[in-house]
Amino acid sequence: MQNLNSSLKQVGTALCLLVVTVVQAETLPYVKLRQAMDLQAVGQEARARNLPVLIMFSRDGCPYCDVVREEFLKPMLRSGDYINRVIMLELDSDSYTQLKDFKGELISAAELTRRYRAGFAPTVVFLDFRGKEQAERLIGITTRDFYGGYLDEAIEEALQRVRNIEVN
Repeated sequence: MQNLNSSLKQVGTALCLLVVTVVQAETLPYVKLRQAMDLQAVGQEARARNLPVLIMFSRDGCPYCDVVREEFLKPMLRSGDYINRVIMLELDSDSYTQLKDFKGELISAAELTRRYRAGFAPTVVFLDFRGKEQAERLIGITTRDFYGGYLDEAIEEALQRVRNIEVN
């Protein structure tokens, strides 16, 4: 009898969590990070809009990548506050996909990951339209409490540098 009560409590708790998750999912608009597939086109967009490019290098099954994506980048996209501040992309470093780099050359995701020394996931880089780094990269996530601030600071620094490049 005691095992039955314990099992019923566990099922009840699981159902409550499921309902809360479904309700939360219905209230938040769906957003998805753009995949880094054609960086030449993204570079042209970044130049035209005078914005930096943020690329999060991630890996399949990386829980820290999920935290950065779900708790920071997606909410930033949902807010609409970053539309005119940064172009956000994600690159799955484990992917066998071929993509265009900033010069229009076809390369693998692994090669781009090596090029940016982004073997540790997540690594977030901040680039100009040529693919040159414009702010200090964020590697991993040490604490959720400060990560959003670090992210905002790096975006702002990259934005200022990109706009100064364009002015000069």
